[in-house]
Amino acid sequence: MKAVVVRTPGGLDKLEVTDIADPGQPQQGQIRVALHASSLNFHDLLVANGSSPSADGRVLMADGAGVVEAIGEGVSEFQVGDHVVSTFFPHWENGEALALASNFAGTPGDGIDGFATQFAVRAATAFTHAPRGWSHAEAATITTAGLTAWRALVVDGGLKAGDSVLILGSGGVSIAALQIARMMGASVIATSSSDEKLERLRKLGADHTINYRQTPDWGKRVLELTAGRGVDQVVEVGGPGTLAQSITAVRVGGHIALIGVLTGRQGDVPTSVLMAKQVRLKGLIVGSRRHQQDYVRALEQSGVRPVIDRSFPLENLAGAFRLQESGGHFGKIVVEW
Repeated sequence: MKAVVVRTPGGLDKLEVTDIADPGQPQQGQIRVALHASSLNFHDLLVANGSSPSADGRVLMADGAGVVEAIGEGVSEFQVGDHVVSTFFPHWENGEALALASNFAGTPGDGIDGFATQFAVRAATAFTHAPRGWSHAEAATITTAGLTAWRALVVDGGLKAGDSVLILGSGGVSIAALQIARMMGASVIATSSSDEKLERLRKLGADHTINYRQTPDWGKRVLELTAGRGVDQVVEVGGPGTLAQSITAVRVGGHIALIGVLTGRQGDVPTSVLMAKQVRLKGLIVGSRRHQQDYVRALEQSGVRPVIDRSFPLENLAGAFRLQESGGHFGKIVVEW
């Protein structure tokens, strides 16, 4: 069966479309899934380009959506024909984050083979149901980006109606966070360097937008927009290059979810301001299977659909990654087959 793998030492020119062995039929507690779509995330790009080294010949992609073809003995949650979507940490079903969820040893497309292939046989707990009526491409956006935003705002942040949220940029996590905030009755301030993208963010429901190139001290602008109070929550995808501004922008006692390092892995943090504002700064990596099930139920009730910028065929996964690298996309990039 067809798959896309990365050859060491990595690089988009090292992605290879190849044939691998069919996984066969499911055993006890397993399901066989015919996969049809995946979506790209920054973590997948790091594996593909060699920044996060993985095994030679690793099948790429953490996100996978498809249809259950067969079920093994003891599986009652799924039936043949069910539409399903993968989980980022297959062994983290519920409760507090396990040690395994502090690294990528068990993450598909990194520590284990991923879903850039036609079929997979995995433990039933490595999937959840997809939202009813969603396409496979739409469902594939849930595993990493969507669930990260859900955990940041709802699970860890305790988002409620009337809260205010700051999102940075227009990538998959940020747009999912905007949609979650709006469906929960919160207001949203969004930043971007593109006026065109800011207009699109307003059409999706952002109450205020800031061009951070035109307004480098955008944290102060957030304070102005909130009458000096600051926002209740920040979904911080940038890391060290944006964290100081996020600390300025958040209210006293507010919550910053640190979920990305797009600006680097190290940098200065204004610790005195962080302490004085008594801000809760929490790092996180995606979420558990239970979190994903809760998120899927919320999506089904809300009618919200993900924003997909462009779809590529699986054979052109490298081209999809090059679009991601360029930063020209708005929302999610997907591959379908």
